[in-house]
Amino acid sequence: MDRAPVIELQEVTKDYGNGKGVFGLSFAVPKGEVFGYLGPNGAGKTTTIRQLMGFIRPSRGICRMMGMDCFLQAQEIQKHTGYLAGELAFPEDMTGLGFLKFMADMKGMDSHRHMESLMERFGLNPHGRIKRMSKGMKQKIGIVNAFMHQPEVVILDEPTSGLDPLMQNEFVELVLEEKKKGTTILMSSHIFEEVEKTCDRTAIIRSGRIATVEDMKELAGKRKKIYRVMLPHAAAAEKLLQEPGIQPWSHPGAKESLPPNQAEFTVSGSLPDVLRKLADFGVQDLEARNQSMEELFFQYYG
Repeated sequence: MDRAPVIELQEVTKDYGNGKGVFGLSFAVPKGEVFGYLGPNGAGKTTTIRQLMGFIRPSRGICRMMGMDCFLQAQEIQKHTGYLAGELAFPEDMTGLGFLKFMADMKGMDSHRHMESLMERFGLNPHGRIKRMSKGMKQKIGIVNAFMHQPEVVILDEPTSGLDPLMQNEFVELVLEEKKKGTTILMSSHIFEEVEKTCDRTAIIRSGRIATVEDMKELAGKRKKIYRVMLPHAAAAEKLLQEPGIQPWSHPGAKESLPPNQAEFTVSGSLPDVLRKLADFGVQDLEARNQSMEELFFQYYG
């Protein structure tokens, strides 16, 4: 595989003042890689993508795609790039099919075969007026538009927003197929499972700066085994978490608090020894699971 950068940012800064914007962004994406871009709302994901698409110019730094300057050569870059915006804005008086055919003409597509195949795949009924369509149906139009001309590069900003789980899975399959073809994809997402299934590497952006770029396979290897137990009363749970070899487990992004008679922990010592201790504490139930990718990101980067 050719590992020359298809997407390349070097010290890219877009400063809006008052700490808003992106600062000193540097990363490179080679041909055929699916690159994840994660961060909370307002972290700078969309600002980065708008610079890649040539919609705004960096205050300083180098922003290139396919060896071309993203701002100065935006028109040429966009011929070879599929793009899905985070906030969709379609001409709402058009039908979905009318819009897609209009975009196909703009992109110089000789055949609509791939477009029709994608519409069928995602169950898109394109005949109604866009203004009457649901959020999910509009999102499908956006996905079809991004992929239908079989571009070399695809830039996706929250691509499965509004899609049901079945269509989210279909989208993951599409991305994996495109990766096999050698398509280079940058995907901003807040759905960790989606990133885990599709991405080779992932950058974490926080407050406009890259916190880290991680190889997903290496990151998955760092995942811990988490144990949850139910005990007869709260005092037993508190005492258990003070035992040697048992490390209390929590993370800043936890969506629930445990009942007082339950405890979550990891094991730093011998698992058989810990299991014997659990028997002494009168454990009523035991669950074991792998640390989620979301928990792993919270653990490492807050």
